[in-house]
Amino acid sequence: MSLSFSELDFLKPELGAEYTGAGTHFAVFSAHAEKVELCLFSSDGTEETARLALPKREGDIWSGYIAGIGPGTVYGYRVHGPYDPKTGHRFNPHKLLLDPYAKQTTGKLLWDDALFGYRIGARNNDLSFDDRDSAPFMVKGVVQDPAFDWDGDKAIRRPWTQTIIYEAHIRGMTMTHPGVPEKLRGTFLGMCSDPIIEHLTKLGISAVELLPIQYFVDDRYLLDRNLRNYWGYQPLGYFAPQPRYMAGRDITEFKTMVKRFHAAGIEVIMDVVYNHTAEGSERGPTLSFRGLDNLSYYRLSPENPRHTFDTTGTGNTLNVAHPMVLRMVLDSLRYWVGVMHIDGFRFDLASTLGRARHVAFDREGGFFDAIRQDPILAGVKLIAEPWDVGDGGYQVGGFPPPFREWNDKYRDNVRRFWKGEGGLVPKLAQRLTGSAVQFNHSDRGATSSINLLSAHDGFTLMDTVSFNDKHNEANGEDNRDGHSDNHSDNMGAEGLTDNDGINAARARRRRNMIATLLLSQGIPMLLGGDEVGSSQGGNNNAYCQDNEIGWIDWQGLDDSFPGFCRDTVAFRKAHPALCQERFLTGEGGEDDFVDIAWYRPDGSHMSDDSWNEGELRVLGVYLARGSASDGAPADQIFMVFNAGGDCQFTLPDMNNTRTWQRVMDTGAEEAMAIHEADSPTMVYAASVAVFAPQGEPVK
Repeated sequence: MSLSFSELDFLKPELGAEYTGAGTHFAVFSAHAEKVELCLFSSDGTEETARLALPKREGDIWSGYIAGIGPGTVYGYRVHGPYDPKTGHRFNPHKLLLDPYAKQTTGKLLWDDALFGYRIGARNNDLSFDDRDSAPFMVKGVVQDPAFDWDGDKAIRRPWTQTIIYEAHIRGMTMTHPGVPEKLRGTFLGMCSDPIIEHLTKLGISAVELLPIQYFVDDRYLLDRNLRNYWGYQPLGYFAPQPRYMAGRDITEFKTMVKRFHAAGIEVIMDVVYNHTAEGSERGPTLSFRGLDNLSYYRLSPENPRHTFDTTGTGNTLNVAHPMVLRMVLDSLRYWVGVMHIDGFRFDLASTLGRARHVAFDREGGFFDAIRQDPILAGVKLIAEPWDVGDGGYQVGGFPPPFREWNDKYRDNVRRFWKGEGGLVPKLAQRLTGSAVQFNHSDRGATSSINLLSAHDGFTLMDTVSFNDKHNEANGEDNRDGHSDNHSDNMGAEGLTDNDGINAARARRRRNMIATLLLSQGIPMLLGGDEVGSSQGGNNNAYCQDNEIGWIDWQGLDDSFPGFCRDTVAFRKAHPALCQERFLTGEGGEDDFVDIAWYRPDGSHMSDDSWNEGELRVLGVYLARGSASDGAPADQIFMVFNAGGDCQFTLPDMNNTRTWQRVMDTGAEEAMAIHEADSPTMVYAASVAVFAPQGEPVK
């Protein structure tokens, strides 16, 4: 079959391969190319069947329209231009390139030296030129038809005050779950299977935050170690779902997952990686962006553009300061919201996105301005990982609204408090109230902080109470990788133990930490598996462990701890005093209503001297929300966080409440049992005790 570009060719505004119903329009950006060739392949991607130069160029967008071809067409690009690495140009038409806008990929990337634009082992290294064809080893794009029956599916748009996030990995969540059908394990369809959705809804989760699902590659050095990229932070296709998560070959499986989550009332947030790509440094392969226009897509050293400028620790940094690269990122985000119905995004190493070229982080930068003015993106959930490895990259509290931010200070301070370190009471108070020191500015609200005890990188909650040291030997880096300062405590034995006393102490500390998380202002995020006591054997950097180390161990599903987590989530949802939009002041307003107050065990208010008391390891806090018509608080609770020994605690007389009942006690055999509370009342060592007004129905 002879193919050619139509004489009726027209310029569509969309980049990528867009099926029109009668043919397909191809468009790709390159500012410095001299010629762009579209390569078409057989359905299995093994044979190149046509090579056609894109006939149109306007505004650095190369395009062409071919009638009669449509969904299922396999394609890639070859781009001609200068090969002059010293000036930043690395065009090499011998290298087949993946379309950055490809909606689906086919085939596997097979590591071979032909994937590199230079000849590996040459005396002049990356200044050399390689003329081998990379197509036999290269993944290709597939033309897609976006049609899908959403059957009335609508965005949930749940308020932040009602949001409880669950960070999960598609394979980690499903590979060993006993209820997920074996053929669906590790897939989008397994992730939305009945057992998973039932578990999440019973737990009370309102949003799942999925580790990267955009097309990513396995690092060559990992495959050489018989490992592979598990987490997915090596992206190459920002519009295509990762094929290893599909049971078949149809990307509608992803849409089906989103639709099923929405039907269950659960929002879907994607972890996205727009700070770097899988092509690595100047010595990396030529797979897409580097061959399309290295000088435009990447930040290069201003002193020597032969080299990449790296603020991510991966070898390269995507140049979002370039208008067409920024457009690609925004088009990608809009695609996932508009076509795939995603509810929000967590931006990996988001500080990099706030750097204009090579300058410092700028919260008023172009990326943030573009997001905030976009009518589609401004209304979805936006979460920043507020750091990168560049100078001034740590920016917790530095992002503009509407962004929320992962708060590692929360994780570290809560771990240290329950570990029993002294001097942590003031820090705990900050974390309980939404970390106002970091976030109470620029009219940001008390929901700005994403509070977490653990996440995919670092110890799980179980490992935090089971290991003093990291154990990453399986990663093949002699245990050098991963953080060494985890604020963890094995409580008497390194790793698993049969000692009943140690196991009981670990269980109590996990209850204390989960209770603290769900009793804090801000947005709680649970790491998938923490609720069932999943362990990674002390590995705190399981990025390459797509196996039993990284997967959730569901053996604890029927233990008492998942029930405690469910009850504590339900308690949070029932008490609006715990989920307030604005920061609490502690100042009496009309009717002398007080929204927050801090107490010592003797019932006195915390003084300046008390806050500076290094050996104090117990803190009481009163919270109230709103006023009813009679001037009484609409909701009020009193909480005691005790990392010290047993103590008698005098309960407060606040807002006309004088008598209390105990509604949570992590030190008791039945943590959620309800008891009348005398004053003073016993608060056990290493426990959280929560009280509600006597006589009110317990929610």
